Amino acid sequence: MKNRIVGKLFLLTTGLCLFIILAIFIGQTLFFERFYAEKKVDQLTEAIASFRQEYLNINEEDRLRQLEQDFYQEHNAWIVVLDENGNIKGTEDYFIELNRAFIFTDTSERKYVEDDPIHIPIYYLINQEELLDQEDILNEYPTVEVQGFKKENAIYPIQLFWRSDETIDNFFDRQGSYSYTLWENKQLLQEAKELDDDNSLSIYGHVKDIHIPDVTYSILSNPILIDKLKEFQVDLLFNKNVETEIQDFEQDSIQYKVLVNPAKNSNGETIYFYTMASLQPVNEAVQMIKEYYIYIVLFVVALVLLAAFYYSKGIARPLLRINDATKRMTNLDFTERITVQSKDEIGELSNNINFLSTTLQSYIDQLRQDVDKERQLEQTRKDFIAGVSHELKTPLSIMKSCMAILQDGVATDKKDHYFSAMENEVNRMDRLIEDMLELAKYESGTYKIEMNAFFIDELIRSVYNQLSLKVIDQQVDVNLNLHSVEVIANQDRVEQVITNFLSNAIQHTPDKGKIIVTTLSEEDKVKITVENEGSHIEEEQLEKIWDRFYQGGKTQRSKQGTGLGLAISKHILKLHHVPFGVINTKQGVCFYFYLNKK
Repeated sequence: MKNRIVGKLFLLTTGLCLFIILAIFIGQTLFFERFYAEKKVDQLTEAIASFRQEYLNINEEDRLRQLEQDFYQEHNAWIVVLDENGNIKGTEDYFIELNRAFIFTDTSERKYVEDDPIHIPIYYLINQEELLDQEDILNEYPTVEVQGFKKENAIYPIQLFWRSDETIDNFFDRQGSYSYTLWENKQLLQEAKELDDDNSLSIYGHVKDIHIPDVTYSILSNPILIDKLKEFQVDLLFNKNVETEIQDFEQDSIQYKVLVNPAKNSNGETIYFYTMASLQPVNEAVQMIKEYYIYIVLFVVALVLLAAFYYSKGIARPLLRINDATKRMTNLDFTERITVQSKDEIGELSNNINFLSTTLQSYIDQLRQDVDKERQLEQTRKDFIAGVSHELKTPLSIMKSCMAILQDGVATDKKDHYFSAMENEVNRMDRLIEDMLELAKYESGTYKIEMNAFFIDELIRSVYNQLSLKVIDQQVDVNLNLHSVEVIANQDRVEQVITNFLSNAIQHTPDKGKIIVTTLSEEDKVKITVENEGSHIEEEQLEKIWDRFYQGGKTQRSKQGTGLGLAISKHILKLHHVPFGVINTKQGVCFYFYLNKK
């Protein structure tokens, strides 16, 4: 029985009201956090822009710290100004002063500095509160070692060790015998393993003084912020991609936002405004929820208006879908399906149109398959013609050489031999044409290869004898390291592969160069390699050289040939279902393939 449209309208009305209530609930529970975070970021972005403007107009260190404190109190977020190397601005008075120091680099240079004190910045090694607690340790262990590196005349400490030796010489002579680390920059330590040794250094000296700011600097006492600043400095120092977009991280179940804004100071130097904010404060959340409810009210009003509009168009919507589907059908697009599942008259009409569309689409798909098959056959014909023209070059060249020798009257006593060689090449060309026809059948998906047993070493020697004139002409040395192994394959097709590989090797080997043809027995297979001296093939072209007509890298390889030889070899080896490939070696290039043993 067909459903009444009036009944459907009643159900839709009830469902929409429930949807509105559900939407309000979901909005409050799921989307408020995102709204709060985006609002926080927008406020911070405006505040950072204002802070940057004020900072660029001041030159006093105390004023900078006051700006940072005001920023934190007003926006509940930390902001730090960093130089181009990630050092905190305004911390020039936070360091350890060493005297009577040795500077030892990994280049075995040892320099003794007696009069000039060395300043070691320590705000990334230990926070200010911990330093005040451990200040007495340096009075007990006045001799320290600082491991770090130097970049652009600045020292970046990684680890600080101490001993109680009375003299610096004793300390230097016994370096490595201590087992205590006083402070370390863990983030920088992880990256220092890949550091250039020329920049690494060790400093051994006596602690003359520890310089600590008179007023507690809250930023230097925040371990979470300091750790993030260390990570940012590592990215800068080691030329990594510095993330300037908004970053999120979580620590101790608290979500944080990090904003990095690069800028230029009055001297044209790059500086960074590094801001970190917590999304935890309750008072901000309460204020945000008030603003959020405003958007909720507006959303509900808009939803009611949309609902009224929907019901005015609801009955006509299925008809609009049907109209859209029929328009697509006029453009021969039958993929669109009408999703009306009702059992009324509109549902029946939708099902009939879907059935008509499916039927027409099946006929079109069949027609496309026929067209694609015809194109494939046409392409196979073209490839066959190109392949035949390429493969006939080698036998024709051999016949031409024999004819030239006979015409010039050279080696008249071997006349019968050269006539026999030409007869063999004519027969081989005849077989080659038949083989190319079979290869074309393979590319069309109908070719079946026949296997037989033969000795691979005898076949390789036969190919070598056929190409001996070419070897002499190219003045190359061919070494055959062959083992008598009987294989199962199509002998004619394998002969074609070996001929292609060896011809390429002869062609690309420099005068007086060497070619090595080897057979290696590996369990149930035998590996055949043809390695020639000469230029390497570019890495990105090792896979492409098997493509038809591909002659990439002409600066390294020969410009001769049409590029079909290796493509035909690839098809033959795929018919045998064996691995094959090409690699660069120290001497040149090595082509290889496998065959199954009998």
